[in-house]
Amino acid sequence: MEIADIKKLTPYQDVNDVLVTLTQGVHDILGDELVGLYLTGSLTYGDFNPESSDIDFLAIMSHTLSREKLEQIENMHTYIGENHTKWAKRIEGSYITKDMIEKAQPPQKPTTPRTYVNEGKVRPAIYGNEWTINLHVLYEHGIALIGPDPRVLINPVSIDAVREASKRDLHEEWEPKLKDASWLQNSHYQAYVILTMCRILYRAKHDNVASKKVASTWAKNELGEPWSDLIQKAEQWHHGQEMNSADETAAFIRFVIHKFQ
Repeated sequence: MEIADIKKLTPYQDVNDVLVTLTQGVHDILGDELVGLYLTGSLTYGDFNPESSDIDFLAIMSHTLSREKLEQIENMHTYIGENHTKWAKRIEGSYITKDMIEKAQPPQKPTTPRTYVNEGKVRPAIYGNEWTINLHVLYEHGIALIGPDPRVLINPVSIDAVREASKRDLHEEWEPKLKDASWLQNSHYQAYVILTMCRILYRAKHDNVASKKVASTWAKNELGEPWSDLIQKAEQWHHGQEMNSADETAAFIRFVIHKFQ
């Protein structure tokens, strides 16, 4: 995709400016080692909320980042955060190798860490069950900023595999955290988890991976009170707002776990 096209890719000019800086920076740093750079997440399936959503991306490389290039990537993300302060902690993405895709077909997961960008930090991270879900979404909705269509690089991931990954995530990721729910004091986490639970429930009964908006609307109608009010609060949350719903969020996680049991 040409830079001129990226400058008008979304209805949000500040988001387009971030994508231009990211695309140019990744291209300049990685050069021939870059296989493709992809826009993913809510910007690709029409569910983006400029007050609460993140800018999601995936970079696929031919080789693991050298120490020098990793430092350049870190500096680039620092620069983006300093020059686009609204999005400083709302850019989420990963730098992975093509080899990881070829060797870790879902339900398998890569065993080596990738370089992960989230909340303004660049750090190594091991993929969990989100690997399967992310590949499915990338195949179905990913937009190439640089490189070939993502369907050239990855195989389709079935919705059954996504359902199983979602169930595992519920029990392996979210259930253990209930033993110490102090992390739920963060309003961002409250909103995120509530909408994530809606998507897990939605996937169990539908043949597609819906956006948070679609899944939460369905869940409100399906579950009714008292959960519909809590889901509504999560839908309306934006950065800088306090939800004050930690106990209710923990109860909702337990409710969803019980539904699957």
